[in-house]
Amino acid sequence: MLRNPDVSRARKIIVAQAIATLLIALASSPFGIWTGFVALLGGATATVANALFAFWVFGRYRAGEPGRLTGQIYGGEFLKLGFIVAAFAIAVVWLQPFRPLAFFGSFFLVHVVPPILASRSDG
Repeated sequence: MLRNPDVSRARKIIVAQAIATLLIALASSPFGIWTGFVALLGGATATVANALFAFWVFGRYRAGEPGRLTGQIYGGEFLKLGFIVAAFAIAVVWLQPFRPLAFFGSFFLVHVVPPILASRSDG
């Protein structure tokens, strides 16, 4: 069975993001359980958004239809951004007291660091 290397790379990045989310939440916990929880939700937002994108693009990809790939990428990006906007809005409104540094800091770290590390490890 042939495996798409991009699917494998996406899976590794999502797993790395999930692990980073848990580590950041644990590291934030000494500042309070609520702060750790808010950090967990910030990291989870980044992880779930990227998982939605990967599923949308690679879950429906067929090698016999390469022309559809561009549309799938755009659709996946819109889905991802829509999810992020909705999650941010819900977090700001419902997570009271809101801890913006924990939420957005965790989101940023989880969204940026694992893909950078993955690209460096690929050579």
